Amino acid sequence: MYKLIRKYLFQMDTEEIHEKTVGALKLVEDSAPGKSLLRMLFQVKDERLATKLWGMTFPNPVGLAAGFDKNAEVYHALGALGFGFVEVGTLTPQAQPGNPRPRLFRLPEHEAIINRMGFNNHGAYLASQHLVDYAYSDVPIGINIGKNKVTPNEEAASDYIKCLDMLYSYGHYFVINISSPNTPNLRDLQETESMRLLVRAVREKAAEMEARGIRKKPILLKVAPDMSDEHMHDVVHGAVEEGISGIIATNTTLSREAVQGHRHAEEAGGLSGKPLTERSTAWVKEIYQEVGDKVPIIGVGGIFTGEDAYAKIRAGASLVQVYTGMIYQGPGICRQINKKLLQLLKRDGFSHISEAVGVDAKA
Repeated sequence: MYKLIRKYLFQMDTEEIHEKTVGALKLVEDSAPGKSLLRMLFQVKDERLATKLWGMTFPNPVGLAAGFDKNAEVYHALGALGFGFVEVGTLTPQAQPGNPRPRLFRLPEHEAIINRMGFNNHGAYLASQHLVDYAYSDVPIGINIGKNKVTPNEEAASDYIKCLDMLYSYGHYFVINISSPNTPNLRDLQETESMRLLVRAVREKAAEMEARGIRKKPILLKVAPDMSDEHMHDVVHGAVEEGISGIIATNTTLSREAVQGHRHAEEAGGLSGKPLTERSTAWVKEIYQEVGDKVPIIGVGGIFTGEDAYAKIRAGASLVQVYTGMIYQGPGICRQINKKLLQLLKRDGFSHISEAVGVDAKA
């Protein structure tokens, strides 16, 4: 049915569809009957999929990546859609409009998206007001934080600290985003020493918040897929040494190799979707082989099917996230993936999803 609806939706502006979808979910957000209906239609409950990390339980390993619920407005409704966790943001200290429109482009022939949104959001303070009842969510809520466009890199740590100051009382985990290609020079913060200093500053601020009596929250680092092997090695090892709690691999790519010839191929921004599937899975495997015995990995990039998710789990991901896949597959994607994961676990003789984590990386 979604494929029929999608033909109509894809005639509309990409960002307009997103705004209308969020608007529809807002109608469900505060409706107990509405959320109950979504749970009945989309949730898959099975103990074989429940994942315990960082002292919390994820009812299944399939989450929604940051970028959809930018302002933490519909995370309850998204949890009712069957996701095992929802990541909101990216949030910056001050509200900002992001880059000029158009800034979101579909490449249907490649099942891909190019975006150059630029961290458009209403600011961390307003999001904190939306997150006051995060603890009542069906699923863990992550908060993805970044810096404002006007903040120079030399002062970037202050923006991440400001976000933590406003948001640390809310959400179950935090993500340091220095890998988006859509804020000028942001990826320069992935230079090893810059990353170390930033992670150190964020962790010091977190320790300060914890000293005030706020429960400790895991802090993860999201990395780009476009680094060299050597650079990635330095980044993940440096992050672990600085006390990071986990790695999210990966963000969108600047590469256009897989979409050459498409009319949108030369649009600036990060490419996501099917062209990123193999690249991100390879990074998950390599990162797992480097630091998988020290911190969990969340795999993201080009997940459309249960097989895609399972490949990332077998490569070393304890959890996975979708985004572009939902645009092309529709709201039932999480249910479809989880049902397939159960079949694949049975096929391979695993009694729990955790048994499949990293089996290909260990081979």
